[in-house]
Amino acid sequence: MKVLIAGIATESNSFSPIPTGEQSFEETFVSRRATEETPNLFSAPLHEWRAAAEARDWEVVESLSAFAQPAGPTIRSVYEKYRDEILSDIEAAQPDIILLSMHGAMIADGYDDCEGDLAKRARSIMGDKAIIGMELDPHHHLTEDMMQAMDAIVAYKEYPHTDSRERAQELFAIVADTAEGKIKPVMRDYDCRMLTMYHTPFEPARSFVDEMMAREGQDGVLSLSLTHGFPWGDSPRTGTRMIAITDGNADQAEAVAKEFGMKLWGLREQLRASYPSISEALDKVQSGSEFPFVLADFADNAGGGAPSDSTFVLQEVLAKGMKDVALGIYWDPIMVRMCTEAGVGSTMDVRIGGKLGKTSGDPVDLRVTVRGAKSDMAQELGGSKMPMGNAVWLEADGVHLVVNDLRSQTFHPSAFTDLGIDLQTMKAVIVKSSQHFYAGFAPIASEVIHMKGPGAIPPDFTIIPFTKRDDNYWPKTENPFD
Repeated sequence: MKVLIAGIATESNSFSPIPTGEQSFEETFVSRRATEETPNLFSAPLHEWRAAAEARDWEVVESLSAFAQPAGPTIRSVYEKYRDEILSDIEAAQPDIILLSMHGAMIADGYDDCEGDLAKRARSIMGDKAIIGMELDPHHHLTEDMMQAMDAIVAYKEYPHTDSRERAQELFAIVADTAEGKIKPVMRDYDCRMLTMYHTPFEPARSFVDEMMAREGQDGVLSLSLTHGFPWGDSPRTGTRMIAITDGNADQAEAVAKEFGMKLWGLREQLRASYPSISEALDKVQSGSEFPFVLADFADNAGGGAPSDSTFVLQEVLAKGMKDVALGIYWDPIMVRMCTEAGVGSTMDVRIGGKLGKTSGDPVDLRVTVRGAKSDMAQELGGSKMPMGNAVWLEADGVHLVVNDLRSQTFHPSAFTDLGIDLQTMKAVIVKSSQHFYAGFAPIASEVIHMKGPGAIPPDFTIIPFTKRDDNYWPKTENPFD
């Protein structure tokens, strides 16, 4: 057997002011030998696939692996260049199996569905001669092109995404058994007509995912995946869907997808987003007795395409006169350079944030001391390393800021501690992230609070200004099945 492995991944926020071009990929990850390099979230599956294929003495052809931090839609020529490289490798290799690691919510100029476009073209080249599988982030837009072109789609089950390696193993088992004639996967999906957040460490999402996993391997059910949907991608298919893969039984796949989809619909009131305001969350910190609180600046999450330079939370912290508070990660390459050149121990006047647009708020002028600096930093997520570039630790009278030069959400306490910040001495740690921070920060937190505030990805799913998606989804419409 010959196995080709490849992938292009980014999450496109249609409302982000930051275009995703070639430099955005190059500064994050572009490789033709990803399995020889440190794995990140989207290259880790390639490591698993190579190891599994070589354990069977199968030939592995490794094509392009490219990953960019979430931002606005990808420049058309960049997407086409990367896509065509993978397609050329497929045509040259003529593999028996194609495995693709992608995000599922990548939008480019002229392409609402990059994953479906690549899959459809790969299928056109190979016809029925190849088995094609795709691993996706659950925050994807599940499209007809993807469903029709793929033999199997497997999405991460966990949010935060700590299981990309396990899902890669799951997908490989399905395609390998298919190639060896042991199974005939059939895939169907169900439109749940919902759009919200499914934080899997918390109920009811935890039990729902556990039940999905318990059903797999029973009575011909091969795999179950929940498409969460990416709320800030303007796609006709934005929303929650349930995927079921069964062994040769299309009616069963359809029934199981609907069963789990309706089960999720029944949980909707427990899943309705309800977060405290910034001021309410900070008041709770000020009245608390056990520290540190970990607060999520949900709306300025770079992992959702936000600029990661908003100042709404910082302004409230300063207005309330709070001290022993750490905030990060702020994206400002120029400031990082200035502070690095000035050196640790130097004191200087800086302007924090408010640079990328109205969703960034107003800039804040502070006099700071440079307390730490470190180059080539990285954070852990699910056994992989996510680069964050060079960073500095700035202090302004008890308010501690982490600023970096490679836009990234906050995944792990190391973003602070590697610079020398002792988080146990902080009353609050405020992270620019929606949920991926949870696995790393929950063990050190007295309490974790997700905050509602302004920004590029506000957690109000009724006000997203879609132009391609209709309003027939909950909670925008209370009963979209009516």
